[in-house]
Amino acid sequence: MTLQDLRVLPAWREALRPNIWDVVALLLVIGAMVLIVYGGEQTTLPLSTLQVAPVSLDPIHLPAYALRTTLRMLLAIVCSTVFTFVYATLAAKSRRAELVLIPLLDILQSVPILGFLTFTVVFFMNLFPGNLLGAELACVFAIFTSQAWNMTFSMYQSMRNVPKDLDEAAASFHLSGWQRFWRLDVPFAMPGLIWNAMMSMSGGWFFVVASEAITVGNTTVTLPGVGSYVALAIEKQYLVAIGYALLTMLLVILAYDQLLFRPIVAWADKFRFETTASGDAPTSWMLDLFRRTRALRALSRPFAAVNRAFSNLHVALPFRFRTEPRYAPPSRLIDALWFLVIALGTATAAWEAYDYLAGWLGLGDVLAAFGYGLITLLRVIVLIALATLIWVPVGVWIGLRPKLAERVQPLAQFLAAFPANLAFPVFVVMIVRFGLNANIWLSPLMILGTQWYILFNVIAGASAFPSDLREAASSFHLKGWRWWTKAVLPGIFPYYITGAITASGGSWNASIVAEVASWGDTHLSSAGLGAYIAKATEAGDFPRVVLGIAVMCILVTLFNRLLWRPLYAFGERRLRLG
Repeated sequence: MTLQDLRVLPAWREALRPNIWDVVALLLVIGAMVLIVYGGEQTTLPLSTLQVAPVSLDPIHLPAYALRTTLRMLLAIVCSTVFTFVYATLAAKSRRAELVLIPLLDILQSVPILGFLTFTVVFFMNLFPGNLLGAELACVFAIFTSQAWNMTFSMYQSMRNVPKDLDEAAASFHLSGWQRFWRLDVPFAMPGLIWNAMMSMSGGWFFVVASEAITVGNTTVTLPGVGSYVALAIEKQYLVAIGYALLTMLLVILAYDQLLFRPIVAWADKFRFETTASGDAPTSWMLDLFRRTRALRALSRPFAAVNRAFSNLHVALPFRFRTEPRYAPPSRLIDALWFLVIALGTATAAWEAYDYLAGWLGLGDVLAAFGYGLITLLRVIVLIALATLIWVPVGVWIGLRPKLAERVQPLAQFLAAFPANLAFPVFVVMIVRFGLNANIWLSPLMILGTQWYILFNVIAGASAFPSDLREAASSFHLKGWRWWTKAVLPGIFPYYITGAITASGGSWNASIVAEVASWGDTHLSSAGLGAYIAKATEAGDFPRVVLGIAVMCILVTLFNRLLWRPLYAFGERRLRLG
């Protein structure tokens, strides 16, 4: 052993000697592992246990229900993150892939969760016949469909708006496609991605009733969880149980906000794009706890080294080039072939849908579905406009104040997680009591959960707004309306568009629970495409479910192409930082 080894050995011994923070952190880690293992064991039980131990309104079961619901949403958010990295990167880096993937994403975010459940419940349950795991996977997939799309849009928007000077720096350092992704694209996208991940968790709560209490035709699956608890409470008209469910949701959201999201927000503050030091940085007691540990930090160094080696791999990704190839004729030929493939695929899908629907439905059914779709479209436009006027100023005010954002963060997550079903008692009783028009007064339920997409993305944009630009605006004495139009609104515009697109698609999705409301034996419905799909799903009328989803996809795609995409391109072209 050399003299240098003898000097290093005491240092390692000192580094591995645990302190009080190590003990606290280790208890938290072990507790989390125990809960995950316990929740995982429950998913491998026989399917018959759902009949042996049905969902009960006794509040003593709520902690176990909350654990199972939270684990489902955490698994879905992990799947959503992986999906986001792959899908958004393909769409942002490949012009030809973008032509297919972005319109497809517009369609996917607007397809109602019941539309996915209609065709996936039986599939997942057949994968594991007689086992609870199949139903659990169907539930996780349903929650995934309420989480993934806004995260993907956020990362796509960020990757398309990387400042030009950072692009040039990456090129001058000769970063490979793999290195650029981990060293530039992911860090730059991180602030917006984290806030959208928080919104996605809340979106999972918003649709948790539909994902855990599933009824498709003759197939009924009720998984133990907060969502199924709420569904049973609504069916039994038990307001006290709804209060217990709300309290449970609040406690769970506070827990994962403190233990998961706040540490991530504080950690990701170092990825803000600016050339001057930021003001008040977000803080997290959980992150500070792990930073103060001694043994755990020493033991994590090998993992950090592996992570650095992983991100430094010099891999030339095939889709890294966004520009046109050098020679025009091959590019035009490949473009023509690619458009031909897209056209053939679209025509084939359209013909298959027509062939299936023609045997069951007529022209009158198609016109009726489009009529309902136009009614829902009008509701979406009005509600998105109102949400924009309210939440853009509020989001900027919060985002520019990190300390305030820390306090508002859990409250915003709870409000965004508030399921529309829990508002049914108030709306149904009010409408029946005062004889109000359900077509008007059920409409706010559509925006109840989706308005927060705008707020969260605006907060993310204001939080990522460079401090040097704020200082420049102050030095030029920009105030009032000029400050909004010349500084802040251009800075947050790409984030707002991302929030508005996802809020718009989410409103279409939410229409299935907003246009049909129930409280006990009282059932109300408003004219619209959401009610059309919900009723067809409940009746097991698959042709009308397909027709309703197809009409919704067509209207959403046209609306996005005619409004949001031109605004998106304007933001990329005129309002890009750097």
